[in-house]
Amino acid sequence: MGIESTGSKSRINFLQLLHAGSIRYCLNAHALSYLHEERLPKEPLRRLQAHTQTTISEVACWEAHLDALGIESERHRRIATEGALLGGLIEKGFSPELVIVSDGAGQFAILLHALCWVHAERLVHKLIPLNERHRQDQERVRGEIWDLYADLKAYRRHPDPALAPVLAARFDAIFTQRTSFATLNQTLKRLHAHKEKLLLVLKRPDIVLHTNGSEGDIRGYVKWRKISGGTRSDLGRRCRDSFASLKKTCRKLGVSFWDYLGDRIGQQGAIAPLPDIIRERAAAALPVP
Repeated sequence: MGIESTGSKSRINFLQLLHAGSIRYCLNAHALSYLHEERLPKEPLRRLQAHTQTTISEVACWEAHLDALGIESERHRRIATEGALLGGLIEKGFSPELVIVSDGAGQFAILLHALCWVHAERLVHKLIPLNERHRQDQERVRGEIWDLYADLKAYRRHPDPALAPVLAARFDAIFTQRTSFATLNQTLKRLHAHKEKLLLVLKRPDIVLHTNGSEGDIRGYVKWRKISGGTRSDLGRRCRDSFASLKKTCRKLGVSFWDYLGDRIGQQGAIAPLPDIIRERAAAALPVP
């Protein structure tokens, strides 16, 4: 796995990270579709459409291109940049059907967006009841949510299209009910508005239902950052990110990080390159034709 930290949580930053260092801006059909979805005004949209299939590989060149087109509004430049980065990703081979599961942060709402059930239920769990009846309603609803979650996990393991409408109906029953707890009712209504993103697993049983895996991967890095208060330079940040990435990758592969460092520093060559180990294990996991 690769870990890289930045000082931004914007969608542009997220898209740039997905490019993995080789950024490409492309005004293809996918980019233009994104511009329409984000309601870019007609005039900047017209100017960008006149340059369909334009591909640019440098940030400075892209900014100069927007200048040349007379697109000056910060919002219009942001939307155009997001669309071009998304178009570049798909041009490079990313599937338009790629699912991104997130905690609901807006920057991740691209391609097919699914929501984490753990974060969703947490909104109910964190409510503070005002009396015993509120507490009972809250606990009952939480139980219903986790029962549905367990059945969604079972569906994911053994998909059965006949069960999809049944599970969707249960979702509606849970998240449209009225309880004695007004704040709970409002929270359920808010979650019901995200039905499609919470139930995307019914159409795509290959996706996960939560973000625990990715959050666990980054937890060690977050602890170091909190303890140290950050780094003093970009070089320090890159060193920290690189070692965090190597350590987590070794742990996932069952390779001793200490032995790995000793092997590399001593130039012994006893431990294969981590990418080679990943490829070997991926190939071994493929079904035999």
